[in-house]
Amino acid sequence: MALSATLEQGLNMYGIGEKVRALRLRKKMRLVELGKHTGLSAAMLSKIESGKLFPTLPTLLRIALVFNLGLDHFFNEDRRKRSVGLVRKGDRVRLPEPPGAKEPQHKFEVLTFAASEPKVNGYLAEFEAQDAAKVRPHTHSGCEFLYVTKGKLRLTIGKEPYELEAGDAIYFDSTLPHSYCRAEKAVTEALVVTAL
Repeated sequence: MALSATLEQGLNMYGIGEKVRALRLRKKMRLVELGKHTGLSAAMLSKIESGKLFPTLPTLLRIALVFNLGLDHFFNEDRRKRSVGLVRKGDRVRLPEPPGAKEPQHKFEVLTFAASEPKVNGYLAEFEAQDAAKVRPHTHSGCEFLYVTKGKLRLTIGKEPYELEAGDAIYFDSTLPHSYCRAEKAVTEALVVTAL
């Protein structure tokens, strides 16, 4: 739908496309990678970033959740950081990891999306029953803290396996290849906190 000049001018002042691009580049993410996480095409994301297309609120929220942000990040003109970000249980969205996989390794809910530019990212992860041989290790910048709340989890860091039970916690350098695998049939959940 074509926008009137007034609406276009009003939306342009928020610089939504520039903010999306800045977030993506800060995470060293390619358009294709962001597309996998959001379910949006790289072409659409490119148009959003260049200001040729204004995203709908649901589309913008998909993007915001990838970066652990709320919608206010895109509309906060004075750019003041919110020091309190409350997330109610009913407001959380469960996402598969890796995105779009037929058999995700785990599903997670972002717990810190209501804070503007949080210094840590918090997730509630539920691990799927999978063949350990099929689980692929991954890496990301910074560090990770994991606290098992239910079940048993097999965590491999580098080549070192760790068996964790409910109540166990572990901290590690997340630039090391690591993978998770449910170690029993029962539901396995953990609180995961990552930081740069």
